[in-house]
Amino acid sequence: MNDGILTAALAGFGTGLSLIVAIGAQNAFVLRQGVRRQAVWAVVAICAVSDAALIVLGVAGVGAAVTAWPVALTVVGVAGGAFLIGYGLLAARRALRPGDGEGLAAQGRVAGSAKAAVLTCLAMTWLNPHVYLDTVLLLGSLASDRGDLRWAFGAGAAVASLTWFTTLGFGARLLSGVLARPSAWRVLDGLVAATMLAMGGMLLAGV
Repeated sequence: MNDGILTAALAGFGTGLSLIVAIGAQNAFVLRQGVRRQAVWAVVAICAVSDAALIVLGVAGVGAAVTAWPVALTVVGVAGGAFLIGYGLLAARRALRPGDGEGLAAQGRVAGSAKAAVLTCLAMTWLNPHVYLDTVLLLGSLASDRGDLRWAFGAGAAVASLTWFTTLGFGARLLSGVLARPSAWRVLDGLVAATMLAMGGMLLAGV
């Protein structure tokens, strides 16, 4: 592989990872699904493929169009903020009033619908304006500075996304022993609730 291509790809990988590895609504959701071992493949695939698609749009120069139509981000922000607050309230309710045997979900007994998990993941991903800002605008802008190597930079960022979500989703099962106890799930749901409510509030405040 050409040294320039490898350097651009590694730069994209590092940049993408720095933007993805942060406490956020999407990561909190993937972590919870990973611990529950519910629809993990689907959730990881949705997150990684969605990021890759948005990165492609950013590298292709779609960021300029998004900037020219700010009302789109406003609409997404309102919908996303309301959705995250709603999900956060549900998580808070689980933390305060855990269902019987919730801890057993960590041992592979599915609680809830896989279809619901997929739909929630789609909403969590596509109704978050920060996703567009990070991938389409920021990564797209950084990629454009690479000239002919912009696609290598974008590929590196997409690989970073796939690596992170795969690690988070499937690595979370290592916590299943700890979270086999309902009390531990209350702590996790409390953290999820705090994250979702904070992110939702920030989205609505920024509209």
